[in-house]
Amino acid sequence: MIASSPKHAVFAPPYRAGDVSSLITLFHASVRNIARADYADPQIKAWAGDFIDRAPFGQRCVEKSTWVAEPDDRAARFCDIEPDAHIDMLYVHPDFQRRGVARALLAHIDNFAQQRGLVRLHTEASMTARPVFELRGFHVLAEQTVTVRGESLTNVRMEKWLDGRRSRQ
Repeated sequence: MIASSPKHAVFAPPYRAGDVSSLITLFHASVRNIARADYADPQIKAWAGDFIDRAPFGQRCVEKSTWVAEPDDRAARFCDIEPDAHIDMLYVHPDFQRRGVARALLAHIDNFAQQRGLVRLHTEASMTARPVFELRGFHVLAEQTVTVRGESLTNVRMEKWLDGRRSRQ
């Protein structure tokens, strides 16, 4: 269990094969609604296009440690971590935004990584997700531009040292 606040408890079980459709729906809703504040329509369409192949998406979730926060018995947020301590995905459904569960999921990742002896987490956060990572102690290394389906999107490479060191900025 991951506590999101003193009043709320959010269960974040590991990814299950049956979660793939709800996570794709959550991904679409998150990018298309929340990220719209930081990215233009063509960028949003490139990032979260209409068709996402379920099999590769689900396989990505299986190959990593992926957790799904499920308040009210539906997928609200999900996150993952790769074996090299790279956080690839952290998405929040718009209905569950600003409730502290994303921060709680990142705290869960901190604990998971520390239990495995990892000392540094890293990610490429969208401009939208940057503040939540910063609240959890991540530091910006650099802004970068990536190309997704022909569209340029800006994101930030970030890291967090779990052993108390500061980022090499």
